[in-house]
Amino acid sequence: MVGCRLAGVRDEDVDEDVAEVIGMSEVLLAVGTRKGLFIGRRRGGAWEFDESPCFNAQAVYSVAIDTRGASPRLLAGGDSSHWGPSVFHSDDLGRTWTEPARPAVKFPKDTGASLERVWQLHPAAAEPDVVYAGTEPAALYRSEDRGETFELVRPLWEHPTRSKWMPGGGGEGLHTVLTDERDPRAVTVAVSTAGVFRTLDGGASWSPSNSGVSAVFLPDPNPEFGQCVHKIARDAVNPDRLYLQNHWGVYRSDDAGGHWTDIGEGLPSTFGFAAVAHPHRGDTAYVFPINADSDRVPADRRCRVFRTADAGRSWEPLTAGLPREDHYGTVLRDAMCHDGADPAGVYFGNRNGEVYASADDGDSWRQLAAHLPDVLCVRAAVVG
Repeated sequence: MVGCRLAGVRDEDVDEDVAEVIGMSEVLLAVGTRKGLFIGRRRGGAWEFDESPCFNAQAVYSVAIDTRGASPRLLAGGDSSHWGPSVFHSDDLGRTWTEPARPAVKFPKDTGASLERVWQLHPAAAEPDVVYAGTEPAALYRSEDRGETFELVRPLWEHPTRSKWMPGGGGEGLHTVLTDERDPRAVTVAVSTAGVFRTLDGGASWSPSNSGVSAVFLPDPNPEFGQCVHKIARDAVNPDRLYLQNHWGVYRSDDAGGHWTDIGEGLPSTFGFAAVAHPHRGDTAYVFPINADSDRVPADRRCRVFRTADAGRSWEPLTAGLPREDHYGTVLRDAMCHDGADPAGVYFGNRNGEVYASADDGDSWRQLAAHLPDVLCVRAAVVG
């Protein structure tokens, strides 16, 4: 068991209107960093953070807050420089953690591969006990016991295009998993730098789904696969509508990934990593533009989240409460999220070790933490 102690550090500087919106519900915020997992809890508008991180000195690349069961379960993909990667789970909101006696995620011997890290942990939308894991090397794993043991999804691992998949700047990782609450057999994944792949038969077969997404760094900018997709999010109202942040390019699909349309006009840059859809409002999504692939700082050196409320036809910068001076905090692909509330709590962390939160759909922001290690992932959920 790995324990985390609670500290009595509270942030009392909370606007009355924000506190009224939040009410007495508890929000759990999990911030995975290069040196541990930091957990915050908010009730009645005030935040309380743990005294020390869980998994001290471990890089935490993935976190999931599974609220589907009778009690929430937290999952964390830790990476120890000494012991290697592992998947931990907690059934008491992160106060104690359990690591399975045998590795939860492990490559079978016949694959000739070994696990480098777990990039993604995703509770399935339509199957209460199913959790998917995305890994590096790029592979998809499926668990049927809420993330305690996983099995390799072999048809994707053995896809005929795999020999031509090339690692991106951060490695060859399967970093995004989307499931469909209407159909448990429909799963969409994204791989850096192989692109988007879909299955409609529960993983028995997989097809590239990158039509319309440009790969500007390749001799053929419109290949069947090989795009460097950074993140995908699903619309709250129209589940066939997806938003995609690419390595240069922001796109929308209206047919569950069958074809993609460029929606980047109006953004200061179409390079970035994060993409988040509002949990309740249709046509509403968020991105955090980065200057360029060769200059990975916020676009124009300004800390701004951009929101669309019309499915990408227009974008507006959200800056109230965010730093106004030159800013250099890059937001990674899993370092922005929502908490499922309405109005939505929206959160992001950056490589400066700062964490920002909005309790009003992104209209205004406040800093929750500073001087943390490099933020790799952020997840939040209403848990009480």
